[in-house]
Amino acid sequence: MKKILMIIAVMMICGTMNAETDASTAKRKKVAVVLSGGGAKGMAHIGVLKVLERAGIPIDMVAGTSIGSIVGGLYAIGYNAHSLDSVVKAQDWSYVITDKENLHRQSLEDRRKQNTYLISTGITIGKRDMNAGGFIRGKNLAELFQQLCTGYTDSLDFSRDLRIPFACVATNIMDNTEVVFHSGRLPQAMRASMAIPAAFSPVRIGDMILVDGGMKNNFPVDVAREMGADIVIGITLSGKPKKAEEIRGTMSIVGQIIDINCINKYEENKALTDLYMNVDPRAYSTASFSAAAIDSLIRYGEEEAMRHWDEIIALKKRIGIDDSFHPTILQPLRPNVMTERQRIIGYTFENMTQQDERFLQQKFKLNKRDSIDAKLEQELTTTMRMDLFYQTAECRLKPEGDGVRVILSAGNKKSIQLHAGVRYDTEEYVAMQLGLAIPLKTTIPVSTDITARLGKRMMVRGDLTVHPRSFTRPTLSFTFRKNDVDIYMEGDRSYNILYNQYQGEFTPINFNMKNFDVQMGLRWDFMHYRNKLGAANSPQVTLKNEHFFSYRARTEYNSEDDWNFPTRGARFKAEYAYVTNNFTELNNRALDGTKLGKKTGMSDVNANWRMSFSCNSRFTLQPMLYGRLLFGSVIPAIFGNTIGGEWFGHYVEQQMPFAGIGNMEYVSHQFVAAQLQAQQRIGSNNYIQLRLVGAQQSEAIKNLLDTKTMLGGQIAYSYNTIAGPIGATMGYSNHTKEPYLFINMGYVF
Repeated sequence: MKKILMIIAVMMICGTMNAETDASTAKRKKVAVVLSGGGAKGMAHIGVLKVLERAGIPIDMVAGTSIGSIVGGLYAIGYNAHSLDSVVKAQDWSYVITDKENLHRQSLEDRRKQNTYLISTGITIGKRDMNAGGFIRGKNLAELFQQLCTGYTDSLDFSRDLRIPFACVATNIMDNTEVVFHSGRLPQAMRASMAIPAAFSPVRIGDMILVDGGMKNNFPVDVAREMGADIVIGITLSGKPKKAEEIRGTMSIVGQIIDINCINKYEENKALTDLYMNVDPRAYSTASFSAAAIDSLIRYGEEEAMRHWDEIIALKKRIGIDDSFHPTILQPLRPNVMTERQRIIGYTFENMTQQDERFLQQKFKLNKRDSIDAKLEQELTTTMRMDLFYQTAECRLKPEGDGVRVILSAGNKKSIQLHAGVRYDTEEYVAMQLGLAIPLKTTIPVSTDITARLGKRMMVRGDLTVHPRSFTRPTLSFTFRKNDVDIYMEGDRSYNILYNQYQGEFTPINFNMKNFDVQMGLRWDFMHYRNKLGAANSPQVTLKNEHFFSYRARTEYNSEDDWNFPTRGARFKAEYAYVTNNFTELNNRALDGTKLGKKTGMSDVNANWRMSFSCNSRFTLQPMLYGRLLFGSVIPAIFGNTIGGEWFGHYVEQQMPFAGIGNMEYVSHQFVAAQLQAQQRIGSNNYIQLRLVGAQQSEAIKNLLDTKTMLGGQIAYSYNTIAGPIGATMGYSNHTKEPYLFINMGYVF
């Protein structure tokens, strides 16, 4: 009885509080905030909202266009200004505003592809892609909006179902009309409002093709007035008009066209505001999404609002509240959105085959799951893209009863994924690599990958990978390499060898997880030696064709935050191979074919481990240990240890880098090294790297410490571009005893 009375009392108190709030709102005027478009410059809106909250200005409705619709829409569902600040700073905008796959959710092989090719694009054959029409499809933006709007992704009335009534504007290019969203799916409305023509694909809803609302109404004060606003606070993002000499190049011309079109209704809407603020973005543009730019733009917004502080405080009297009034600041919507779980009522599959539905149900055991969180949402979306080969995929939650219905919606299937990369360096000059990923229409998803490399070193590779419902992805591969390799001895070129390598590999155990790969399989190698130029008595490789069978186990881990210039995380790779020429042992023969006796196989143990430690936001220390140990009475010369250059496996598979040695050199069968790299970032994309390395080598492990220590060092400058790093390296070692200069342009392959 006491519990019942207590519940009734609480309900009466809450009812009284709500009545008081309603009465308070009824007595005062309704306030709207209107946020204009402007791309990245819209981060300044957050700074203005911070000051309005600090001043105690109640916000009863929000209207926005483009970036203003994004900030405004999130504010309307409960993200206050400080939580918006955290949200925008937490995003990797270089990923969000592209169609790249999320590096942190990809397999290591997929991440390697993304950091190898300059161009990656999907080709749809037959069925037209209705989501095309822009340089960027915007699938990562759409996914981000889905995550941030968790709980508000279903069709809603923006005036009734959101915490603050909201509206945003898009442009229908079918009849050049303004479209105002007062209802619908919030993420879709925001995405349509910011679909900059040519940059982002338009959003199709029924017969409408929607692009950026700024083309018709970039500052929708009139929309806020129509919503019932008595007081309007408007924020725009205009800098000084550009001069003719400042408009150069395609992007600046497109930007100017958009800016001119965005003037539509501007003066009329400005006249409808009660308090108008314009944030000058200064040197920043619509594409300034760097961390430094976001910090500055938010600060500019705060500074502009503080210049209007007296006007903001004076506005309170017009609203009908006193100086001491402070509305309840909304708390961030679902602060634990990444871990919070919701009860599953059921599943709906849209635009998917029954085979794909079964694949998802069995892989994730959906019939046994009673709840879902954001992590599972992301895993489902990623699997639909990566394993089932859909160009776009969406997982949204629709409230139903006391839980949610999980809606899995797929776009068109990928027909062919085309990759292209090009690079230049002073050793090989120009090289090009092309790749085709072709998904097959089979009951169990199967993908084929074809890769061709053109240059001094030529390569063609084909992979057939099965994507079963379990984690393993069995793979069958065949590779042909035409190698042209220069071998150096203590800095002097000893000889050049031309040979063809045919390689087939079956990997039945192939676990691909977020940052971790495990592979086990059998490999066949056939070496066809074509020519050797150099001294007759030059060591190592002879011109006797040979084949090998090897059993291999590999493991790789990579949690580094950047492929080329990491500042945190670790990278580890280890491999064991047992090499034979008859599946059990290595038969040693003389050059005339005479058998010299049976020998055991060769054991190959190699590993490298690197850690990155950030001393501050710009300076990073990266210690690394690596080495390769060969055991057996017969060590085929083609598998001998080689060092030199900056990357593992660049010219031949077993090559290990060594600071101070620019070319490939043979070393002893037992080799271990330790390297320390200091990395300094200058500006946004410039890097200076200093490497120091020491190594020991010998023919037997017990003699490793008895030999002369190899020492080397190098200094490198790199500029990180969308086409890969561009830079130069200078080094010196006590092994070659001469300096070298190496220039690299582009991704490594």
